[in-house]
Amino acid sequence: MRTLCASTLIGEFFVIGFAGLVAMKSEDLSMATVWTVCGIAMLLSVLLCGMITRPGGLQLGWALQVGLVVSGFWVPVMFFLGLVFGGLWWASIHYGRKIDEAKARWAAQDTSSPSGA
Repeated sequence: MRTLCASTLIGEFFVIGFAGLVAMKSEDLSMATVWTVCGIAMLLSVLLCGMITRPGGLQLGWALQVGLVVSGFWVPVMFFLGLVFGGLWWASIHYGRKIDEAKARWAAQDTSSPSGA
């Protein structure tokens, strides 16, 4: 699960950065505001890569997904990209857990089988 979730978060890092470039063109937002918010979100996405398996890591990831969708009010394409990454986040968790369970079953089978067989 960790690998899939981290891959999604790194993709989000770049999307947030590009959204910041688009948001800079808005007359309603100052450059300092744009890069403060984007910088925090980008930092969060990188830090979450190491926190995925810790308590609250997945919930923070969901909060980041919600933030991406909400950012669509300033950068409209983020409504779409936020939903796409929300779907990728769900898939990373769902299928990552299945992969982890399969790996655990295989490891259990390896330890239970007689050596040399």
